Amino acid sequence: MRVTVLGSGTSHGVPVIGCDCAVCTSPDPKNKRLRPSIVVATDSGENLLVDTPPEMRIALLANPMSRLDAILYTHSHADHIFGLDDIRVFNYRQTKAIPIYAETSVLDDIQRIYEYIFKMTPVGGGKPQVELHTLTPAEGLTLGGLSVLPLRVFHGRLPILAYKFGAKFAYVTDVSAIPEETWPHLMDLDLLMLDAVRREPHETHFHLDAALEVVAKLRPKRTLLTHLSHDYDHCATNAQLPDGVELAFDGQTIELSSL
Repeated sequence: MRVTVLGSGTSHGVPVIGCDCAVCTSPDPKNKRLRPSIVVATDSGENLLVDTPPEMRIALLANPMSRLDAILYTHSHADHIFGLDDIRVFNYRQTKAIPIYAETSVLDDIQRIYEYIFKMTPVGGGKPQVELHTLTPAEGLTLGGLSVLPLRVFHGRLPILAYKFGAKFAYVTDVSAIPEETWPHLMDLDLLMLDAVRREPHETHFHLDAALEVVAKLRPKRTLLTHLSHDYDHCATNAQLPDGVELAFDGQTIELSSL
């Protein structure tokens, strides 16, 4: 499988509106961060998208793909769902609805926020065509020949989902606590993508030191930190991180075994 980072930033994105700090004004493209999302391309050629942030169109122009086969949602905060309308082009191209997978509460939010999708309205320029599928933590499914396991984590007090793809890759964003039952599923991965929103402690996210403590316990071969604020200059921070740990960046691709 191939993992592509569509966005590695926080809910504000980087640069932050109106900020003139060294990172927000940096010419380094790796310091430009869209809101967080990844796409996983399976060995059979299907594309599994995790979350639809507001810059979805921009992210997919920068990282083109000809088809979209499923969307998996972590939770329903604005920076993770407000690009859903941009999937319409895939409906036109594929002439079918796209399955959405999420917990019941997230599907309820999507139906409320995107009410026009689910009721009779003038079509106009078109609207997304989707099929809703309910996920339960620790109950796996197979998409495009790839095993996908939703896992419970907590975003502050909010229960949300992380995802494990195949046996050796997990995407864990917007997380401040990992419950006991989830830890075994995250041990000894080839690749872990993990939230590390900033350097100082945060109520609803891991900060850098907390994320590094998790990495030390889980022992992945490689870790990419994501959901990154303008606290982090890409090159300077990478030079300070432990071996095997680095900052993710928009447009980054990683090839992994699906087994």
